[in-house]
Amino acid sequence: MPSRPLVAIVDDDESLRDATSNLLQAEGFSTATFANAESFLQSAGGPRAACLVTDMRMPGMSGVQLHQHLVALGAPIPTVLITAYASDAARSLARAAGIVCCLAKPFAPDELLECVRKALARTTPKS
Repeated sequence: MPSRPLVAIVDDDESLRDATSNLLQAEGFSTATFANAESFLQSAGGPRAACLVTDMRMPGMSGVQLHQHLVALGAPIPTVLITAYASDAARSLARAAGIVCCLAKPFAPDELLECVRKALARTTPKS
């Protein structure tokens, strides 16, 4: 039986982090949650993630900076960016960084699921 894809959720808002995790688990994904980018980077499970869902604005490293850091390390993870500060500039920054989707909070559950599935389609299977 194939293992369920691991989706890492990095957001400083605990209630949103938990709600996102619950939604994704209900849809059959495995999840790991982190309060900030630094805890994600220090974890053993983070780098194994097939998809990253992260907030744009967090204390310390932003979601875009986290994605760029992973790319620079040669360990890119398809990323879905969520933000309460949606703007054309934010979407352009996300697109330029190679982020799969940029969702404005509040977003519909189906929008997030569609973005996660799109991100997972970019993940190359590891043998």
